[in-house]
Amino acid sequence: MSAVETVKRQFKIRGLDCAEEVGILKRELGPLVGGESRLSFDILKARMTVSAPAGEVSEAAILKAVERTGMGAQVWKEATEAIEPAGLWQRWARTVLTAVSGAAAAAGFAVHAWTAGGISGALGSEGMGLAHSVPAAARILYAVAILAGLWTVLPKAWFALRRLRPDMNLLMAVAVVGAIGIGEWFEGATVAFLFALSLALEAWSVGRARRAVAALMDLAPQMARIRLPDGGETEIPAEQVEAGTLFVVKPGERIPLDGRVVSGASAVNQAPITGESVPVDKEAGAEVFAGTINGDGALEVRSTKRAEESTLAHIIRMVEEAQSRRAPSEQWVDRFARIYTPAVMALALAVLVVPPLLFGGAWDDWIYRALVLLVIACPCALVISTPVSIVSALTAAAHNGVLIKGGLYLEIPARLRAIALDKTGTLTQGRPTVVEVVPLADHDERGLLERVAALEARSEHPLARAILAHAGERGVDIRPAEDFKILQGKGATGRIGGREYWLGSHRYLEERGQETEEIHSALEKLSQAGRTVVVVGTADHVCGLIALSDPLRPGTRETLDALRREGIEEIVMLTGDNQATAAAIAEQAGLATFQAEMLPADKVAAIDDLVARFGQVAMVGDGVNDAPALARATLSLAMGVAGSDAAIETADIALMSDDLSKLPWLLRHSRRTLRVIRQNIAFSLLVKAAFVILTFAGFASIWAAIAADMGASLLVIFNGLRLLRRGD
Repeated sequence: MSAVETVKRQFKIRGLDCAEEVGILKRELGPLVGGESRLSFDILKARMTVSAPAGEVSEAAILKAVERTGMGAQVWKEATEAIEPAGLWQRWARTVLTAVSGAAAAAGFAVHAWTAGGISGALGSEGMGLAHSVPAAARILYAVAILAGLWTVLPKAWFALRRLRPDMNLLMAVAVVGAIGIGEWFEGATVAFLFALSLALEAWSVGRARRAVAALMDLAPQMARIRLPDGGETEIPAEQVEAGTLFVVKPGERIPLDGRVVSGASAVNQAPITGESVPVDKEAGAEVFAGTINGDGALEVRSTKRAEESTLAHIIRMVEEAQSRRAPSEQWVDRFARIYTPAVMALALAVLVVPPLLFGGAWDDWIYRALVLLVIACPCALVISTPVSIVSALTAAAHNGVLIKGGLYLEIPARLRAIALDKTGTLTQGRPTVVEVVPLADHDERGLLERVAALEARSEHPLARAILAHAGERGVDIRPAEDFKILQGKGATGRIGGREYWLGSHRYLEERGQETEEIHSALEKLSQAGRTVVVVGTADHVCGLIALSDPLRPGTRETLDALRREGIEEIVMLTGDNQATAAAIAEQAGLATFQAEMLPADKVAAIDDLVARFGQVAMVGDGVNDAPALARATLSLAMGVAGSDAAIETADIALMSDDLSKLPWLLRHSRRTLRVIRQNIAFSLLVKAAFVILTFAGFASIWAAIAADMGASLLVIFNGLRLLRRGD
């Protein structure tokens, strides 16, 4: 029996601005598509994805189900930049309706105050401000304000009522209808306008975060200047350029595609991708990224990836996908709101009936207090407090060269107690360099480099490339050796000037039987310093030694000290390298704890031990062999530029600039985000608690309650948007 093919269909949802709408859509569409697990949402793009077997549910049924919730939907069209442009009304409806509501409410109050003999007459001067005498002209204007303010709310409120699932839309609708029922037209109009304004502000805040992410997409130019076979140039859309194509980047232009420099030299501003604060020098052989800015020199670059596979495209996809991985704080707020809203409606009902029935209270007074309670209890500020903060924090991190794959991983750094780091490519640069040349047997340094470079000229080994680069820097004329042969696992041989030379490791030297006590002592000294040694010789003598090492990344020691100041209790280096090399690097980095000669399984065991001891543990790595350990850690971080695809895909966070100094920044950013989220939640709940007390005491009014709720919404929005700043 053949497996049923699962099809992913995407839809643009009008009115999808916060987690409240996501919950509504899940409850309505879940049974239709076979479960809520088949639905995923991208609030930043207002996109819903349905994963269901082909033919099980039609697009028409999905669109109709969305319409029942009071929202709108249309099929997502990737080929036309995701969606056809919305009409003028769809783009501006919320703003226009909010403005009409506010203007009509103000006009109605003006008429009301004029006929009542002043503002106090319109507001009411008895008890909680009840005023029932409203002229017909004012009622008409108030009615317009109410209708405009609730135009987008009523369909959602009706849906919640039919499903018996109260939400903030139903709370507001009930409060407005109740106010009209007891003759408080001004209160009803004020509630409708201020609630519409708070929703418009919420949509604006999400829109700002959307624009911040969308700005990433605008980094790479749409066109690429291609070098033609005849030497000419032509511009074509970057998305049509195949890997391996030669393109030209003039001074000051943005680079359209990932590639490798073929000719030219320039300093490239990589801040949009890696967060590096200073331009990086690029010359032939250097890697460049789409979206970065070329400096003063022209570059010829051969593309290495198609536009949709570039590092920038990868970042954009991960930022978009990050929205579906919700932070613990966000999940808590959602669970709280689901219980909180029905509880508040039950409490409001009790406030409405208990005092009049049991204690002889006035019905109009306690009806009014119940409506005030409904208004102030609206969880709007609480619900939007966390998503705005999370989206802002994720976007700021992406702009700062730290790619966090979801809110789920944004909060963990704040609680870390231990960090394990790979050595090669993480603590070190991952590129060996020549650090010492030791000529022997009457050879000089230049002559020794000429012979070694001649033997290494035909090799692709990283050590060979390092030696050739060093020889080039010393101005050595490199002429490849004749009769070059690789000795698998040992070294190589070749003929230079008619004489045969060999190169290899310490072990190969011992195998040849040419090691003397003096050479052995020199080799041991270099090895103990953590250096890899290449030995060069002929059949009758050893010509010299070339010592190479993988240097520590600049500022590594300072970064590790900063991590300790941030409260990290244990920092350990895990490496597959030999004990001597590991010890040398650990000493340079100021690390007291390290483990060497480790296989991937050994690294996993080490992470398990750290988790058992400290609980919250991060692993930082860059290679394929680090992927298992990255997967086992509480939080995994990959070096983005130098790292392997396996490590980056496995990791929860990628450091796009390969800059370890981003680690202390990440810890501070995570703590700052948690601090903002807690501030928002605490402030929202405190405002509500204060007004509940005032309501029972008889000192609160509906318009003051909604004004306080809107003020709370505004404050949590702007507090969350502070996280968009890239600074420390």
